[in-house]
Amino acid sequence: MLKLLKNCDVYAPKHVGMRDILLAGDKIMKVAEKIEGYEGLDGVEVMDLHGAIVTPGLIDIHVHVTGGGGEQGYHSRTPELNLSELIRSGVTTVLGLLGTDGTSRSLENLLGKVTALETEGISTYMLTGSYQYPTVTLTGSVLRDIMLIDKIIGAKLAMSDHRSSTITDDEMTRLASDVNMGGMLSGKAGLLTIHTGVREGMLDPIFRALEKSDVPIETFLPTHVGRNYKLLDEAIKLSKMGGNFDLTAHGSLKEDGESAADMVAYCIKKGVDLDHLSMSSDGNGSQPRFDENGRCIGLTYVSPAVLLYELRRGVLELDVPLEEMLRIFTTSPALRLGKEGVKGCIQEGADADLLVLDKELNISSVIAKGKLAMCEGKVLLKGTFEE
Repeated sequence: MLKLLKNCDVYAPKHVGMRDILLAGDKIMKVAEKIEGYEGLDGVEVMDLHGAIVTPGLIDIHVHVTGGGGEQGYHSRTPELNLSELIRSGVTTVLGLLGTDGTSRSLENLLGKVTALETEGISTYMLTGSYQYPTVTLTGSVLRDIMLIDKIIGAKLAMSDHRSSTITDDEMTRLASDVNMGGMLSGKAGLLTIHTGVREGMLDPIFRALEKSDVPIETFLPTHVGRNYKLLDEAIKLSKMGGNFDLTAHGSLKEDGESAADMVAYCIKKGVDLDHLSMSSDGNGSQPRFDENGRCIGLTYVSPAVLLYELRRGVLELDVPLEEMLRIFTTSPALRLGKEGVKGCIQEGADADLLVLDKELNISSVIAKGKLAMCEGKVLLKGTFEE
């Protein structure tokens, strides 16, 4: 089945202007100023977008698809994520992972969930591990998990947080080495995503691991680094060394009147190469609030829709160019997944994951793996048991 999208204002994410886009199955077949000769043919669906903005689908590289939480007991575990919520949020590719709870929340369930979401219509990957060390795995080792299980592209760990294990420098280096080796041997990203808190030391364990070993700097991906500007400055230092970091979308203004989009603007002013900066939602992960003694006093969770909030705020309120803001949701996370040129871009041979936006950057339509998943605001692609 071919789809021909006419009169698209294309952000690839670089702004290339008015183009037609031809899709063949789940791939982009052609992008050109005019594509003719297909209209009226059997098996060709034509959509005239009348100058609407077309961007790559968003890539969310930190999503608790099986739910997270649990900091206040079993009743505080957050629910699983439905496919329609991802589609409505413009997310066509997800990286699923565990959080605080790596015991009642299992890797087996996570593998089942990301496989189900892939079957239902989006692209999915996952990480082995959770907050804790020694790392929970499926096969008995991180390296084997990455090598032998197709969906697994790396591992998860937490540090500098009262909920994390107190990992030694040697343990950090050994884990990162296993992740890197697993990625090399399987042709995958080999990504170590690190939940980062604000305990004294912050990113020091990463800097020490880099100093004492030959593990590539690209292996490490500290996330949640927008908790304060001291932590963010450490992440910027890491990026200036060639490393990467991930901000977590807030989805609303914090008490200080800022959101993650403000931190993107700050990073741009500091000269950060946006290829080294991504933003993720922490979707369906818990959002606990702690008092001064570290006791949890409140709990909620967020939707992947926070990415759209930050995208719009960055462009419409902070004057970050759309093509620049898009990079942190598209090409940059594609690099972290090892999917450069396949995900997060509009070019021939790339996956057919596209968003259609109005001038206020609201989503009109979504195409996921070449299929129309949302049309004019109505979700068409839903999970198996969704109404």
